[in-house]
Amino acid sequence: MQRAVAELGYCEPPRRMTGRHSARATGGAQEWARWVERWYDTSTLTPRVRGSIRSTLFKVGRWLEAEHPEADGPASWTRQTCAAWIAALDRMKVGDYVQRTVGLEDRIGKPLEAPTKATQLSAVRTFFRDCQEWEWMPRRFDPQRALATPRSVSALLGPDPRVIADEIWAKLMWAGLNLQEDDLPQTQSGNFYPLELVRAVTLTWLFSGQRSDEIARLRVGCIRWQHDGTTIAGDSKQVLARDAVCLLDVPTHKTGTAFTKPVDPILGQALEAWQAIRPDQPKFIDRRTGELVDQLFAFRARKVSSAYINNTVIPMLCRKAGVPAADVRGNITSHRARSTIASQLYNAKEPMTLFELQAWLGHRSPQSTQFYTKISPTTLTRAYDDAGYFSRNVRTIEVLVDRDAVTSGAAAAGEPWQHYDLGHGYCTYTFFEQCPHRMACARCDFYTPKNSSKAQLLEAKSNLQKMRAMIPLSEDEQAAVDDGQAALDRLLDRLADIPTPAGPTRQQLDVPANVTLLPIVAVRQGKAPQA
Repeated sequence: MQRAVAELGYCEPPRRMTGRHSARATGGAQEWARWVERWYDTSTLTPRVRGSIRSTLFKVGRWLEAEHPEADGPASWTRQTCAAWIAALDRMKVGDYVQRTVGLEDRIGKPLEAPTKATQLSAVRTFFRDCQEWEWMPRRFDPQRALATPRSVSALLGPDPRVIADEIWAKLMWAGLNLQEDDLPQTQSGNFYPLELVRAVTLTWLFSGQRSDEIARLRVGCIRWQHDGTTIAGDSKQVLARDAVCLLDVPTHKTGTAFTKPVDPILGQALEAWQAIRPDQPKFIDRRTGELVDQLFAFRARKVSSAYINNTVIPMLCRKAGVPAADVRGNITSHRARSTIASQLYNAKEPMTLFELQAWLGHRSPQSTQFYTKISPTTLTRAYDDAGYFSRNVRTIEVLVDRDAVTSGAAAAGEPWQHYDLGHGYCTYTFFEQCPHRMACARCDFYTPKNSSKAQLLEAKSNLQKMRAMIPLSEDEQAAVDDGQAALDRLLDRLADIPTPAGPTRQQLDVPANVTLLPIVAVRQGKAPQA
């Protein structure tokens, strides 16, 4: 009622209700606390970021009071104090020097994780950097160097998106698409929000890939339809669903300005269904831009909270889908959907490039996009197979084994018994894989042309056993196989003075320069030998 009267201009709107984050932290050295409060009142960071840094700074103040009472103010800090704080933070455990332990019961006593250490060091660096730049204290050290993140901590930092497993995500999506009235959480007076609003919020979370804050701040008319290059605002009935491109206008967010992105038409239809029955609501102040705007997700003169997805939508979907609200990576949260959608788009059959995904997510830098994408094992396996690591270093050549020569004892007397098929002829050198001329045959005494009578007699034998020999290749031989005649000519020039297994060199054998490896490769690939 006070909100309604305030909208008419007769009183002030009600104060924000006290939540678990509204109580200000206290404790620690008094001089340090005075500097922290002065910095908090001066900084231009967003209230949430300022509050987070302030909590960390009060933790530092409690550590100072217990361990270094002589450095009770930032002006008294030296490089030695910075080193002592970094060492203490590196060995600190969850629950040390904190004022409240609500929500930490199951983690108290465990070592701090690397991202937590890096974040707290960044908070202290920001504090000292601002105090020095604002000339509140003399510059006795460089915060970027004296409070730098140790290598042992920074080595543990990197992209590690908490992607939801495909099978769980598919069930959550099915639950969102089939949401019914009975699935909504009930209050004493029935459903708090209409089904159309809940379905619109749910599908926005499942399909838009946006942060919960951006979803809660969407504005009326944020959906546009484009057909044949013509944009039609707010009316999906004027275009065919299969031909329409649905565009979502995302408001200004924490990393950039407003932008437009394509989304699935089913999301646009759900948003329009809610917008069609949405009662008139007062304008709300956008907490990020300070503008008076018509927020889409508002009901009973209240904005839908950015925590509504975590506290209501996700538990509701998990119950309907029959999946747990947590997995091995932790609780299923609103932000994990952003990583899941980005990774699926990056690993699709026709994947989006990193720069396309950067524009779709609204990032300023592709480095930020890397924190949201993870290559799936299937995609990585496909890429590894396409790279052909084994076939690049190992080639197979067919070998004919003359079993008559082996059983009769002729092989022991020096008669050839194995014949390596080179396409244009056979090589009877026993240690063929060690021959430097193997992939560019010099046609020495061990070589038998295929058009000779000896080769024809060999092929006519009925007791030949065909086998495959794997030959590892050097860099020059691999280049000759992959790059063609030019690389082969370089290989032949290098082998010109190297003796063949029979003794003479290539020059002494007077081998023509146009002898190539192409017939060998053709036989391996099942093609017809070339002349």
